[in-house]
Amino acid sequence: MPALLAAPPPAGGRLHLVGARLLDGTGAAARDGVAVLVEEGLIARIGATGDGVPDGAVVVELEGKTLMPGLVDAHVHVAGETPRPQAGSEPILEGTAQHFLQGRLREYLRRGVTTLRDVGSQGLQPQEARQAMRYGAFRGPRLLTCGKIISATAPGGRFYGTMYREADGPDDVRKAVREQIRMGADFVKVMTTGARSNELEDPEPTQLTDAEFAALVDEAHRLGVRVAAHVEGLPGAEAAVEHGMDTVEHGMYLNQRPDLLERMAQAGQTLVPTLSGYYWMAGIGRDVIDPAGAESKDGLTGPLLELALYNIEQGAESMRAAVAAGVPVALGTDGGETGIELARMIHHGLSPSAAVVSATSAAAQALGIDEHVGTVEPGKLADLVVVDGDPLAEPGVLTDPSRIWLVLQLGEPVAGAVLERPLSG
Repeated sequence: MPALLAAPPPAGGRLHLVGARLLDGTGAAARDGVAVLVEEGLIARIGATGDGVPDGAVVVELEGKTLMPGLVDAHVHVAGETPRPQAGSEPILEGTAQHFLQGRLREYLRRGVTTLRDVGSQGLQPQEARQAMRYGAFRGPRLLTCGKIISATAPGGRFYGTMYREADGPDDVRKAVREQIRMGADFVKVMTTGARSNELEDPEPTQLTDAEFAALVDEAHRLGVRVAAHVEGLPGAEAAVEHGMDTVEHGMYLNQRPDLLERMAQAGQTLVPTLSGYYWMAGIGRDVIDPAGAESKDGLTGPLLELALYNIEQGAESMRAAVAAGVPVALGTDGGETGIELARMIHHGLSPSAAVVSATSAAAQALGIDEHVGTVEPGKLADLVVVDGDPLAEPGVLTDPSRIWLVLQLGEPVAGAVLERPLSG
C-alpha cells in the first residue's frame, strides 16, 4: 500500500508511558494505571505502572490523562484553503496552494489525527504531499488516496475541477481503475450517484450501469484494493451493496431500506456517515454541534441548502439504524474537523464509546489497515494520542487543541500541547 510505503522513519529507542488511563479503541472499558512500552516505533508491551521501568526507557508520566489510538478520518477531501487576495494585491502563485495543504495536514496531526483517507482532491496534490512527508519535508498524518474519483460522464465533471476521471463502458471503467493504481492510489472511489453539492446532478438513477459497476469492483478487488462508493440516492445504495463495494460514503437514506442495512451487516460493509458534510452544505458553522436553530451562512443555493438540512436529519437516522442493524460505522468528516464530527455523532445518538471506536478501530478496518493501526495493542504502530481528560465522559475534549497533550507518530513525539509550552521567564 503506497500510504504505508511512505511512512516516515520510526522513532529509535524506548518510551515508557506510565500512569495512563487506557482507551484501547476496541470498545472495551477503559483501564487505569496502565503502562505502555513503545520501542522502535511499535507498541512493544502493555502492562501496569508498577511493573518497573525497562532498561534505557524514557519515562513519560501520564497520570490523569487518557492514552488512546491516533484518530483515523475515513472521508476527507485533502486541500488547503488558499486565501483570496484583495483587488490590486499580488495574484496567488501556482505553487502556493501546496503550502496551505501542508499547513492543513500539520493541523490534522496536531488535533490527534494520525491517518487520513483522501476521497478525492485536485490533481496529484495528495500524492505530492505524501511524497514530501516521506522524504522529511514535514510531518502529517498517514495519507491514503483514491487518486481521481471514477465517474460516468456527468455534470459533476464540470463542477469539481480535476477531481474526476470520467469513464464510460466496462472496458473504460477497468482502465480508469488501473490508471488510479498507476498513480499511487491505495483504494478506488466511484460515484454510484450524482453529488448533491451541485445543482445539476440527481441521486437517481445510478451513474453507471450494472455492467460498469461489476467491472470496476472486479478490477479493483483483483488488484487488491478496496472500493469506496459515493452514495446518496437509494438506487446507488442498492448498487453498492449488490456489487460488494467495501464502504458506503454518506448513505443518508439507508434508514428507508432496512433490508440493505441487513445485507451490509452480513457482508461486513462499512457506513461512513459524514454528518459534517451536510452541516457545511447547510452553511452551519464548523464548530456547531447541535444544528437546531443554527444560522445558515454561506451555504449552497436555496434548494440545496434545504436539502442539506434534511440530509442532516436523514443521515443521523441512517447512522442510528446502521448501528442497530450491526453495520460497522466509521468516522468521516467530508472536510470538517475530526473532533467536531465525533461530537456530532454523539449528539445524534451514537454512544461516546461507539464514536471513539468509529474514529479508531472501525475506521482502520474500513481502510484495510487495522493490522497496523486503530487499537492500542502489542505489535501495532505507535500512533498514539494522549488527551488531558476523558473522551468518554467529556467528548468535547477532542475538539480542544489545548487538551490534545501529546501525539506520537511511529513512537516519535510530533505534536501536542506539551511540546508547545511557553519559555520560562
